[in-house]
Amino acid sequence: MDLRKLKTLIDLVSDSNVSELEITEAEGKVRIVKSLSHATQAPLSAAQYTAAPAPVAAAPVAELVAAAPEVASGHTVKSPMVGTFYRSASPGAASFVEIGSVVKEGDTLCIIEAMKILNEIESDKPGRVAKILCDNGQAVEYGQPMFIIE
Repeated sequence: MDLRKLKTLIDLVSDSNVSELEITEAEGKVRIVKSLSHATQAPLSAAQYTAAPAPVAAAPVAELVAAAPEVASGHTVKSPMVGTFYRSASPGAASFVEIGSVVKEGDTLCIIEAMKILNEIESDKPGRVAKILCDNGQAVEYGQPMFIIE
């Protein structure tokens, strides 16, 4: 699980009425616990990440956030909706853009499938695609960075 996804989960738990969240994926398990009352419990201080075979010690939330990779400079194209990110129109087709592709305003960058509807996401600025931040078939959240355009 990448650190951006982990930070998003921590933020969601912090901003909600959920006190505990546990997610198990192929590469490991994440458990995030939030205190309910400052007087009776310690504040949100750790997210426990365990690899599939052996547990890893708990790490403070601040360290996990600080360890998040820096995003390249430039214009960030963010997801306008929750859905599934696709780089091409169909599984066998070529990707709409690659790293280094020059795009104009209005060029299609990707497709986000939401509720069985395919939504073309267009570039809102001209430039060169410097970074693609999502994997094909990955679930994306509202406001999640998808591309960096320089």
